[in-house]
Amino acid sequence: MLALVVALPTGPGAMAESDSTAQACPVDRLVVAVDVGHHLTAPGATSATGRTEYAFNRDLAGRLLAQLHQVGVTGAFLVEETGAPIDLWARPRRAGARGAHLFVSVHHDSVQPQYLRSWVHEGRERRYADRFQGHSLFVSRKNLYLDESLAVARAIGRALRSWGLTPSLHHAEPIPGENRPLVDKDLGIYDFADLVVLKAAPMPAVLFEAGIIVNRAEEARLRESFHQDMLIDAVVTGILERCFALVEK
Repeated sequence: MLALVVALPTGPGAMAESDSTAQACPVDRLVVAVDVGHHLTAPGATSATGRTEYAFNRDLAGRLLAQLHQVGVTGAFLVEETGAPIDLWARPRRAGARGAHLFVSVHHDSVQPQYLRSWVHEGRERRYADRFQGHSLFVSRKNLYLDESLAVARAIGRALRSWGLTPSLHHAEPIPGENRPLVDKDLGIYDFADLVVLKAAPMPAVLFEAGIIVNRAEEARLRESFHQDMLIDAVVTGILERCFALVEK
């Protein structure tokens, strides 16, 4: 993986800000829990080509962890169910037990069933929906650290925007299964009050939906190393921007 914060260009001015922030931030004290969404036996959504969300989540979370270590956040660690699935409430508890200042849950997105259509990929019928694309960020108003959760989400959202990436607003659609309140329309930040890993976290918490894997074009982008680099750079930049607030909270 490329050393993004050191070597890659970003959106206008974003990397310069990240470099200065990283140098000033007490990164050696910052502890970030990177939650791998879902589990091998409960893999979440299925992409337009048949790949599981869990596989996408695990790859991106692993690369995010490596980049956090690269910029000096050596206390970052994965929260992952490597054995039997654990209760969702246990994920933020594990993060708290290890002294995490921030909980970031990594996911990939889908859409409601009525939007799915069928196509044949490599001889097998698959489901897809090309109508929606883009990332989303979630916080919970029931989290004890809502203000800082929202500050981190906004910092990540601005960094994503600096790369020219735009959010999906489909979770705000007034239909069953969606209808999530938009906290920040421009940055694609929603309130998901009862999402367990967010509301139960004893620290600021953000869930990141990296993109919509049932969209065929977006799935292809999400498999590309450079696109993953952009997403990871944005998350790391946002975390470093809030470093002092997180460590000193």
